[in-house]
Amino acid sequence: MNLEVLKSDIQAFLNTNLSKKGTSIALKKSPFLKVSSQELAQQLVGKQKAKNKLPSWFNNNSIYYPPSLNLEQTSSEKTANYKAGLVSGTTLVDSTGGFGIDSVAFSKKVTTVFHCELNTELQQIAAHNFSIFSCNNIESNNCNGIEFALNHSNVDWVYIDPSRRNEAKGKVFFLEDCLPNVPVVVDELLDVATSVLVKTAPILDISIGLRELKYVKEIHIVAVNNEVKELLWVLNKSNTSNPSIHMVTMYDAFENNLMVKLGVEQMSSADFSDPLKYLYEPYAPLMKAGMFNWLSEAFKAKKIHSQTHLYTTNEFIDFPGRKFEILAVYPFNKSAMRLLVKSKTNVVSKNFKMSVAEIRKKYKLQEGLEQYLFFVTDATNKPIVIECKKISN
Repeated sequence: MNLEVLKSDIQAFLNTNLSKKGTSIALKKSPFLKVSSQELAQQLVGKQKAKNKLPSWFNNNSIYYPPSLNLEQTSSEKTANYKAGLVSGTTLVDSTGGFGIDSVAFSKKVTTVFHCELNTELQQIAAHNFSIFSCNNIESNNCNGIEFALNHSNVDWVYIDPSRRNEAKGKVFFLEDCLPNVPVVVDELLDVATSVLVKTAPILDISIGLRELKYVKEIHIVAVNNEVKELLWVLNKSNTSNPSIHMVTMYDAFENNLMVKLGVEQMSSADFSDPLKYLYEPYAPLMKAGMFNWLSEAFKAKKIHSQTHLYTTNEFIDFPGRKFEILAVYPFNKSAMRLLVKSKTNVVSKNFKMSVAEIRKKYKLQEGLEQYLFFVTDATNKPIVIECKKISN
């Protein structure tokens, strides 16, 4: 760490150059005697990545940023705060501490947080930033976090954010492809900790996670701006026969949070209909959870098709998803597309033979604002186009 980068003149330089690429700074001679161009570039890129992802960090000129890769792998401030709402008690071991975003959030909910990080430089950077935020209840350690946890009895929580090993290949994501290998150590961890919280990538199939992990009590699917960012698994040796699944969608202006028991989908049935007056597209966490029949039954909304996960009603309802007023429905044919060609519109393809890119290219459809065209397959397996206007939440 070169703490010279935190001096006021250098911070002013970085803030002035926030719109520039880090490479343009790295390739020029540094205007500062004690700070290299590469060090300036690292801090500049860090600030740029933190601006939206970590606003509290960005707004503090005493924060020291690690290399770009470490920032890409860290939680956002929004998702870290959500995770912190799941924990409580006296002690928590953040076994894969990294840059420390999660540790800072946990420190507001737990008496003592043990931040563990194997990378010496990253651990030192995190420890510096803890002091800047006056997180005096975080003890930062340069060590293997799993070993640290196993050497401490009566821990309330162990948090693990496993990273995928470089040699792991293929599109299917398995926890055994990650370090640490959670399925191998979970029994030992639950001998010393009351609960374990595991963060996994959104790509992990929920059925695979349930098979690989033991003692799943809760699953949290967390999306920011309708993009799933994290799957969170609460492991506890009690009450795991029918885990709950929490589907969370966070926007700046509001949050949608639904909870059901995992088996509810198998006990639900869907109704079907042609498009009516309103159209609904479920938020991403509900799509990830596969709650398609349950949505139809619980909200009394009819599906367009068994594999077209869009819903429709005659009366407007507070549905957990994007909402649209249907303006017209067309059969997908040449005459219909001649009416729509070159129009400015958003394009959505659901259970349809063409992708959004293919549709835009073929029919010269430009990006729009509130107008939407949904290219879908209806309940009779016919391709149709639904013209809609988005309804603001």
